[in-house]
Amino acid sequence: MIEQMTLRDLGVIAEATLPIGPGFTAITGETGAGKTMVVTGLGLLLGQRSDSGAVRAGAAQASVEGVWIVPPDGAVAERVREAGADVEPIDETRAELIVGRIISSEGRSRAAVGGRAAPAAVLSDLADDLVVVHGQSEQLRLRSAAAQRDALDRFGGADVADALVTYRDRFAAWEGLDEELTTLITDRDARAAEAEELRAAIAVIEAVAPRAGEDAELTQWAERLANAEALREAAALAHAALTAEDEATDATTLVGEARRALERAAGSDPELERLAEQVAEIGYRLVDVSASLAGYLADLDESGPHELAAVEERRAALSELVRAHGSLDEAIALLDTGSARLAELDDDGERVERLTREREEAASALDEAAAALTAARTTAAARLGELVTAELHALAMPDAEIEVSVTPAAPSRSGRDEVAILLAPHPGSSPRPVSRSASGGELSRVMLAIEVVIAAVDAVPTFVFDEVDAGIG
Repeated sequence: MIEQMTLRDLGVIAEATLPIGPGFTAITGETGAGKTMVVTGLGLLLGQRSDSGAVRAGAAQASVEGVWIVPPDGAVAERVREAGADVEPIDETRAELIVGRIISSEGRSRAAVGGRAAPAAVLSDLADDLVVVHGQSEQLRLRSAAAQRDALDRFGGADVADALVTYRDRFAAWEGLDEELTTLITDRDARAAEAEELRAAIAVIEAVAPRAGEDAELTQWAERLANAEALREAAALAHAALTAEDEATDATTLVGEARRALERAAGSDPELERLAEQVAEIGYRLVDVSASLAGYLADLDESGPHELAAVEERRAALSELVRAHGSLDEAIALLDTGSARLAELDDDGERVERLTREREEAASALDEAAAALTAARTTAAARLGELVTAELHALAMPDAEIEVSVTPAAPSRSGRDEVAILLAPHPGSSPRPVSRSASGGELSRVMLAIEVVIAAVDAVPTFVFDEVDAGIG
């Protein structure tokens, strides 16, 4: 529960410390005395958006600090620790939590939790477990069917909460399967067309049977064949220069003579011996190059116009694949990825059967959860109607009767129930939905009665009523 609030330079309040004890605390005062600023300050501590207009005129900043007493091992303390702060132990069952907020006149905001700086979002996370605020216009929410259902669920406590969690889990599972199955059936024609396109593309690639890097190899080979005569002439001249029929003039013979001349005198000088070895190495290299040139010429002689035509035809086939798929590597990769995708597309019939079966099983589980949720709400509705009726009798409506109905509705994340709060204001009158038939005063009384009843069972330790008598008279 909240134990104390301190406000400085907030609205009309220069400085005020508000001690709050257990039980009922009423804050009264004339119009403009600052009652609303207390609620505004509390809202800041609960993470609501800050407004520099709330800073007292002439002040540089406004500040609010709140002290709560919380269980040391409860949900609030755990969230505080997750934010990197902590609560201050008082004893085994109680701990002190200090929350602060500073708003500058320029609009900047700073928050602190447990003595450490924290984002305002952390305050919002803590809010639902610290305080429930019933504002001046809260009764207007009671005209909403969702608000009436939420009020019943809050009153229902753990029984309704647990049933709702189970229902939502199963609803999400069913919804996911339903969406997947619907998409699969809706897109069946498109998926069939995709499968046919994949089959055709894979068939073309398999017919060509490309190798990685083959296009670059063929480009080089085509260039060689297209310039065969010039290449043959150059290679022949080089080969003749290295190994000619006239042995007196070819390079191999001349290098051999140079080697032998050096070797005859090399014994007299180590330097000359080293040079003789180098010349011998050159001779060996010339013999190797000459042999390579001879092989090169033989390959050129075997190649002819027919081979060039075959190479160009192969290059054209590869070029078609490149145009279709971006590169030869991507075309080759499609053989693997496309085959896997094709297997998935061809499995559509089996997938439809499997998903249909799984959706039916999920629907059956959802039906059970929905029935359990409806039962929990129906039980809670009877008790809520009785207790709210008793509270209305104390609010100048001694003959009023409240009935909370739970009827079937279209499935949603919140269940299959439509919850309606019905009011019979006078003896003999038929219960009618408060959302359509209640006057402003009746609606305010019903909302107040509901909040009082829920406060007795809600885990939140502090309820704040702003203008609690608004609309009641």
